[in-house]
Amino acid sequence: MRTTVLLIWKELLHRKGSFLLGAIVLTAAVALCVALSITEIASQRETRRVTRDLGFNLRIIPRETDMEHFYLTGYSQQTMPETAIDKLAKIKDFSYNHLVASLQQKVEVAGSQVLLMGISGERAPPGKKKPPMIFSVEPGTVHVGHEAARLLGVKKGDTLTLGDQTMRVARVMPEMGTVDDIRVIGLLADVQKVLGLEGQINEIKAIDCLCLTADENPQAILQDQLQQALPEARVVMQSSIAEARARQRQMSEKYAAFVMGAVLLVAAAWIGALAIVNVRQRYGEIGLFRALGYGSCVIGSLVLGRAVLIGLTSGLLGYFLGTWLALTWAPEIFPVTARAIRALPSLLPWALVATPLLAAVASLIPAAIAITQDPADVLRNQ
Repeated sequence: MRTTVLLIWKELLHRKGSFLLGAIVLTAAVALCVALSITEIASQRETRRVTRDLGFNLRIIPRETDMEHFYLTGYSQQTMPETAIDKLAKIKDFSYNHLVASLQQKVEVAGSQVLLMGISGERAPPGKKKPPMIFSVEPGTVHVGHEAARLLGVKKGDTLTLGDQTMRVARVMPEMGTVDDIRVIGLLADVQKVLGLEGQINEIKAIDCLCLTADENPQAILQDQLQQALPEARVVMQSSIAEARARQRQMSEKYAAFVMGAVLLVAAAWIGALAIVNVRQRYGEIGLFRALGYGSCVIGSLVLGRAVLIGLTSGLLGYFLGTWLALTWAPEIFPVTARAIRALPSLLPWALVATPLLAAVASLIPAAIAITQDPADVLRNQ
């Protein structure tokens, strides 16, 4: 064993160029894989954050809702107790997140029709606490949509009378090009008082936590969970948003897997080619070893051991190089979640195990060629 290691070391010193070529390729491959692993986590986090900003894709409404009216007006005429959101927020392993209770109705304010909407604070099931998606509303204040502000002639800091309540305009929201432009949004408790519906809501907005394939039916799964938790409600899914989220997540995961697979395949092919060249360069040397009585195990160990040594060196260098590249460039690529990008020390053991293994597997054919050489033919030709 000691003799084999010494022979491998002397051969590496003798053929430094071949060693450096193999080490450079494997180091680059490991560095790219490590950088991709770190940035893939950042990419998934960024994708979740960006697709989250598409908005809520689940609307939980009373089961008795007239769906014709719901689709025509955008809200349910029926109400359900506000405690419904508390029930959902207490359930573990629930496929919903970012729960927000709301109550909205069309009202007349200063001679103009607007959609008055009250929203609660954001809730999450146990263990699913996330950064909030929506802005917070202070008691006694309202956020007025762009078109509603124009119709009512109000601006930030003005007061607005809703029923027998006087509210301060906290801000005028930017033009959205949606029904939000005609909304007046206040705190749920304030709006419940204005509408005389204390303790009542007509919708819970949420986001699903499912990452399903195209042939699966997320709405059926979500409806089944809701039926068990809140039988007096039903869920309406905005499929286009849900599908966009799922496609983006799946595309990101598949792309990373493809790139890493391609990089490892090219690196393995390169290491195999270099090993074949190395075996041909050592044609006479291997024949002499065989003539001196060295067996196939020793000859194979010379080729595979060389590959393992290159792999160990490359795995160590590649991990640190890949980590440096990821920490240097990933914050610019993923600015939203830049602060959450961290090194992954758990990748170092994998790099030190997987890289020598990859190099050894890529060198199996060259090792077989070296073992099967006939020493008599080698010495005759040399």
